Amino acid sequence: MSASEADLPDDVGVLKAMIIAGLEREARMQHLLDQLKRATFGRRSEKLSADQLALALEDIEVAQAELLALAEQSPVGPKAEKKRKETTERASLPAHLPRIREVIMPVETECPCCGGALHCIDEDVASRLDVIPVQYRVIVTVRPKMACRTCSDGVFQAPAPKHVVPGGLPTEALIADMIVRKYADHGPFYRQAQALRRQGIEIDRGTMCNWAGRSAAWLGRITRRMKAELLSGDRLFVDETTARVLAPGTGKTKTGYLWAIARDDRAHGGTDPPAVVYSYMPGRGKVWAAQLLGGYHGIVQCDGYGAYKHIEAADRAGGAGKLAFCWAHVRRGFFDATKGGNAPVADEALRQIARLYAIEAKIRELDPEHRRAIRQAEAAPLVAAMKPWLKDMLPRLPRGSGTAEAIGYALNHWNGLNRFLEDGRIELDNNTVERSMRPIALQRKNALFAGHDLGAENWAIIASMVETCKLNAIDPQAYLTDVLGRIILRNDGDPIDDLLPYNWTDSRAANLPSITAQAA
Repeated sequence: MSASEADLPDDVGVLKAMIIAGLEREARMQHLLDQLKRATFGRRSEKLSADQLALALEDIEVAQAELLALAEQSPVGPKAEKKRKETTERASLPAHLPRIREVIMPVETECPCCGGALHCIDEDVASRLDVIPVQYRVIVTVRPKMACRTCSDGVFQAPAPKHVVPGGLPTEALIADMIVRKYADHGPFYRQAQALRRQGIEIDRGTMCNWAGRSAAWLGRITRRMKAELLSGDRLFVDETTARVLAPGTGKTKTGYLWAIARDDRAHGGTDPPAVVYSYMPGRGKVWAAQLLGGYHGIVQCDGYGAYKHIEAADRAGGAGKLAFCWAHVRRGFFDATKGGNAPVADEALRQIARLYAIEAKIRELDPEHRRAIRQAEAAPLVAAMKPWLKDMLPRLPRGSGTAEAIGYALNHWNGLNRFLEDGRIELDNNTVERSMRPIALQRKNALFAGHDLGAENWAIIASMVETCKLNAIDPQAYLTDVLGRIILRNDGDPIDDLLPYNWTDSRAANLPSITAQAA
């Protein structure tokens, strides 16, 4: 921002105040920038997680906006409208939002020259995003008892509708809202209780837990059906992560695991919809992997964890499957080796792996046969040349160094790492399911631990619903509101495939209010 001499005030006191304010703003901005540099480039112990880094960036952007607003308010500041157009792109306002039209007429109604009536020749239109604060309402259900005045036989009354919480307070919409706030937006129930209290509504955390558990009891039918469908496919992504669980009677926590199986065939033009199903298990060993996958004999894309190796055993019930290992894990090992400073072998390994990823970027969404043909022509020679180079480099490195460990990991898993060259349906890495583990990690940071094994199982059920909705660009709140009201009407033997997230059609769509509300 620059100003001419004529724009500056003549009052010395005002000038001093402007200079002091500018120096203070500059110091605050420098402090934020120093924090960001330390978080990005500092020692490992000083670095922030991705979420903390995002918060730091938000603080800097807020500070920038404050400086701009203060500058606009000063006598020599830029015009607010001009600066806004230069620095801010108007947010996209979805077409489905209701539009409330406000018309602001000029004070003048007659022409000051001839006294004639003024007519509209053009108009400026500005759209702004507004919000109605969350409003809770009470649904009063009345079931009249009907009888004949003449006869004395019988009283007639409609049966009470079924609900997730029989005779309880919440509608299915309220339960869905609370579930999504916790498992999609990671807002714990106690914070939700605090927000309700501000509106004079007293619902404690324990009550919300009860409602969520009852919902999971119904939704478990859907996740079990989804899991069976995934296990009938030709390929799965598999991963696991820790889940702290309170050990009953000890006051301490134990380590359980949330395992995920996922399907996403969009990278090779597959038509099966993406999905992820989580399962809670007390351990991480081979016995739990076997319980998770049963007799599955397709392609399992995973990291190099040994619990999955039984998949390729010839004597398995259902037949032997195939393991495809993850190049992102290999790359991660070499990347970590470069953090310590000079690591030319690791740098070269990263460059070679980057060439494989460049090929993958070109063939994304091609059909499997085209992907396989291009990989055989371009990627296979790179992989073939990489193995002898790694073997040649390994003896030259200090035993136990990060680069040596990364090479050892790659060579020990070489067959599974080559699997992507044989089949165009296989991905280069396991990132598909690892991305589905990020929401679990966020929830884990907020909740710290589950109160019981059953609580962790409920967590897995609800997370499966929420994350599969997100994979299919479905609003999880709309889905859960509708499906909770429908599944309670199904008997155990009734089909439920129409309630799976990727098959779902909102039964309430015809009854939703119009979205074109307007007011003069």
